[in-house]
Amino acid sequence: MQKSKTTVISAAENERQARFMDTAAAQSAAFSAENGRPPRAFVRTFGCQMNEHDSEKISGMLSCMGYSFCDSFEDADLVVLNTCCVRENAEEKVFGHLGALKALKRARPGLITVVCGCMTEQPHVVDDIKSKYRNVDLVFGTHNLHRFPELLAGVLSEGKRVYEISRTGNEVAEGVPLLREGRIHAWVTIMYGCDNYCTYCIVPYVRGRERSRRPDDIIAEIRQLDDEGFSEITLLGQNVNSYGKDLEGSPDFASLLTRICSETKIRRIRFMTSHPKDLSPRLIDVMASNPKICSQLHLPVQSGSTRLLKRMNRKYTREDYLATIKLVKEKMPGIALSTDIIVGFPGETEEDFEDTLTLLEEVRCDQAFTFIYSPRTGTPAAAYDGRVPDDVIKNRFERLLAVQNRISREINDTFLGRTVNVLCEGPSKTDPSKFTGRTEGNKIVNFTCADNPCGKFVDVEITGIQTWSLEGRA
Repeated sequence: MQKSKTTVISAAENERQARFMDTAAAQSAAFSAENGRPPRAFVRTFGCQMNEHDSEKISGMLSCMGYSFCDSFEDADLVVLNTCCVRENAEEKVFGHLGALKALKRARPGLITVVCGCMTEQPHVVDDIKSKYRNVDLVFGTHNLHRFPELLAGVLSEGKRVYEISRTGNEVAEGVPLLREGRIHAWVTIMYGCDNYCTYCIVPYVRGRERSRRPDDIIAEIRQLDDEGFSEITLLGQNVNSYGKDLEGSPDFASLLTRICSETKIRRIRFMTSHPKDLSPRLIDVMASNPKICSQLHLPVQSGSTRLLKRMNRKYTREDYLATIKLVKEKMPGIALSTDIIVGFPGETEEDFEDTLTLLEEVRCDQAFTFIYSPRTGTPAAAYDGRVPDDVIKNRFERLLAVQNRISREINDTFLGRTVNVLCEGPSKTDPSKFTGRTEGNKIVNFTCADNPCGKFVDVEITGIQTWSLEGRA
């Protein structure tokens, strides 16, 4: 048996953090007595679903510490910026917010500003915050999220600036309080970190190596979600297909999915993200044989050029990817596919880009998330030669969007007149007279209904088509 490389934060440490939360709750009660309201927190999230789920944990701890929540900096007593560093524009937005908060801090010296998340795992970013943004009171990294109550206590009780960046990379924290948004869909993290080291990606350097949660802990969380009335979950990990390699006995992702299907009552199961090199035939069979697992797959290809894929260190070829997609479609006809694509990677030629376009035409994804390459300090690709001119990138990006938009619309057109099963998420944001929800294939459907179907599964006849959504009636 393989010895586990991953350790779980001890119950004693969780109890210690709970005591810090109790102390903070007493301070919040005193604040409420003095001000006629509890202290208010504003949590702003940048980046991926993993960051969103981390923010749910931060909000959960703040709730236990007696904080209420507001929708703006101006109304807050405590501001948390949970940051992303995958792309440059995300970092620029964070620094823009920190600049705006300087004036607010001068007007209200008691305002507490917290910066956490992936950006804070980069030493040069922390140095910038220390020297240029003295309005920031607390900085901590992704691995220390469970210690937020203790770190905040240092700010509240001692009035000092606290900088606590990750000290370890092999721990998993269980039992952290959560404040989830809504009661229909929930994120469930099954693993943290990444071992792939794609040459363009900063994630392994800021999130650390792969660390899997124990299967029993995951099952227990999903059962609790079912008891609370949730209908759908999305399992999260940087590469869910490599789940379990660090655990004793090496349970794999296919086995975990099988257990979730048989041991919980949750009705819809999604997962992301999958790495093409690790999507095994066994996992495809498990997906095809379990109706609870949505017939939907997000499988990032990044480029259709084998030459660029090698330069990206993706560890598969164009032919490998197409063979995997072929098997997926054979096992699950009609499956909804989505992917990620990078435009303008260093050294990308017109021929490389054409390979990406022809791959899109062959695979025919329902949706493609397209990104312009953003060099990240500390990654190998940041030092690569062959920078693609901006005007060339812009032209290629627009051509890529045109192809994918056409394909997405053509796929959506096939739904006209069909009846689909939709999990209703609530009133439509664009039309208050309608409701909105998602199909098993993750397509957004805006529909009319005589009753209030929120949180229910509804059969909807599709009566209208948009590029990115469907229209219908219950």
